[in-house]
Amino acid sequence: MGQLELTLFAFVVGLTTCGLVGSAMELVYGRKVAFTEPYVSPSHVLRSLVAAACAGPFMLVNDALDARRERRISTVALMSCGCAAVAWALALGVVVLAIASWTAGLLGSGIPA
Repeated sequence: MGQLELTLFAFVVGLTTCGLVGSAMELVYGRKVAFTEPYVSPSHVLRSLVAAACAGPFMLVNDALDARRERRISTVALMSCGCAAVAWALALGVVVLAIASWTAGLLGSGIPA
């Protein structure tokens, strides 16, 4: 597989992970995911970090779209948030694939890393 295909695969894995985690969080709490309570809280720092790491792109896009609807940010700022969310999803995909590869190696699956 070439570099472009690997990059696209990592992006899709990150986007899928972000969507699944974000949707599960929405189902559990009954609220749209965002960088607010109950998802991000100073009293639960570790939980907040995990939530932001896994569903962060989803949270960022939701917050940016809400801010744009309320005219608190410009279109350029919205596009900047979109680019950051894409980069974040790619980074998340790389981390998820690295963890999956490491786990498969530990389990002795025989799949070359």
